[in-house]
Amino acid sequence: MLSRPAKLITAAIGTVLVMIFVFGLADSISSGFAGFWGGLPFWVIALIVMSAAAYDFWDETIRKKD
Repeated sequence: MLSRPAKLITAAIGTVLVMIFVFGLADSISSGFAGFWGGLPFWVIALIVMSAAAYDFWDETIRKKD
């Protein structure tokens, strides 16, 4: 079991790295051959999934539990 500060730092680094990768991939798809309209569905999916990842980070590390 990790201590609270270690858990917070580890989860923050992991969440930020995943977000950088996914948003970089979405940008690459949109600016490449697919164009804006071809990349738009991926952007929508990426935003939904990354908001779920941010919520999970908040839920597991920041929110106080009973």
